[in-house]
Amino acid sequence: MEMKNKLKITCWPIQGILLALITLFFIQCKESSTDEQPAGLFDPSKPVSVTDFLPKEGGSGSNMVIYGDNFGNDVSRIKVVIGGKIAKVISVKGTSLYCIVPSLATEGDIKVYVLDEQREEELAHAEAREIFVYIPKWIVSDLVGTYYEVGSMFEEKEGPFGDCGAFKEMNWFTFDPKNPNRMYFAAENAAARIVDLEQRYVSYFRTPGVGRKSVILWKPDGDQDLITAENHSSDTRNAFHVYSRSSNFASSQVINRVARGVNGAAVHPVNGEMYYSLFRAGEVRRHDLTTGADQLAFQNPFSALAIYIVIHPSGDYAYITNSERHYILKSDYDYDRKIFKAPYPVAGAASTSGWVDGVGTNGRLNRPMQGVFVKNPDYEEQGGDQYDYYFCDRDNHCIRTLTPLGRVKTYAGRGNNGTSGYSNGDLRLEARFKGPCAIAHDEARNCFYVGDTGNWIIRKIALEGE
Repeated sequence: MEMKNKLKITCWPIQGILLALITLFFIQCKESSTDEQPAGLFDPSKPVSVTDFLPKEGGSGSNMVIYGDNFGNDVSRIKVVIGGKIAKVISVKGTSLYCIVPSLATEGDIKVYVLDEQREEELAHAEAREIFVYIPKWIVSDLVGTYYEVGSMFEEKEGPFGDCGAFKEMNWFTFDPKNPNRMYFAAENAAARIVDLEQRYVSYFRTPGVGRKSVILWKPDGDQDLITAENHSSDTRNAFHVYSRSSNFASSQVINRVARGVNGAAVHPVNGEMYYSLFRAGEVRRHDLTTGADQLAFQNPFSALAIYIVIHPSGDYAYITNSERHYILKSDYDYDRKIFKAPYPVAGAASTSGWVDGVGTNGRLNRPMQGVFVKNPDYEEQGGDQYDYYFCDRDNHCIRTLTPLGRVKTYAGRGNNGTSGYSNGDLRLEARFKGPCAIAHDEARNCFYVGDTGNWIIRKIALEGE
């Protein structure tokens, strides 16, 4: 399923009118408070009515003004229900009231109730004739894992989603290409895991004898066996292990290739060769999984740093992330030679950290980590590259996007004008992450999963109610 993340644009004149109405509403409330006799008292001998409301459409957190008659002027005695959900009432004055649209008010019917002085019995109510058009929005929530406010209480174990402890050092997410319900993740010095989204169960992915697993990827052949890279510091050890699907990924064979400090690896989706990075050497190498031939693809601009590789679904190019240098490079694919070429910067500036949305090298990143390409239906008419790139910006504690034209934008996190933390809700207004490192896009469910490494849990980005 394609990612449906179109933003619905509301007409600015309507927003301006609504803002003016709300401002006038509060001014009138303030003026009425100075009167000798309270204005707009509820009259139990008269009916309550709802004549109109603004805006006619919106989402969770939208400001709404409801017009009518005989609402009274006591906020504590007013209850507003929108789409079956109770709305927060901010102020009321006789013929109008101001409230906040609650989340998941999908049915859209609007009801106003006046309560007795004990706030227990409904004395009168009215319902709007029109239906409010509720527009669901993308939000951050928890997928799985226990959030521990006290770190010493951390527990690591297998189990159902509600009782599987938490997860340390999540650094790479990947879906089984033959089972969209199973997500694997590598976790460096911690245990690798399998997250079964259908059974809602988390189990260990056991790799006896393999230490720091930096990345998990898949062979391109019919069986699509699993490959894991070991990030070790030996000049004499092989780094790649293949776990066969026929053994349910229980038995493995080593790839005869010595490699030290492998942080990133990826398989070309068209021609099937594997690319991997070397920490100390600062190299990206090409390995033929059929013949075993190995060669230098290109020299990275810097050495002694983690280099992550994500290849575009078309195979036309790859993003080469220099995490410690705070920028992302692009390497174009040479189809004649069947190899990636020397990369060039596309997002951020080398060795310059920061948090700035912008185009190309004018943007600023701070330890970018794993990313994922997601098809954007908005690009279909214009042609060309159809994919946005979503990536974890670890030390900025957020998720960023990189468009095909090179524009960097903050997508989720840093809510309430903050930086790191733990909070769910609106992508930019409320949600907070703490050092996110891993991300995957669930195409079948049209959502994202984020390895919120600093909070030890997996977060979910999806439309409300999904």
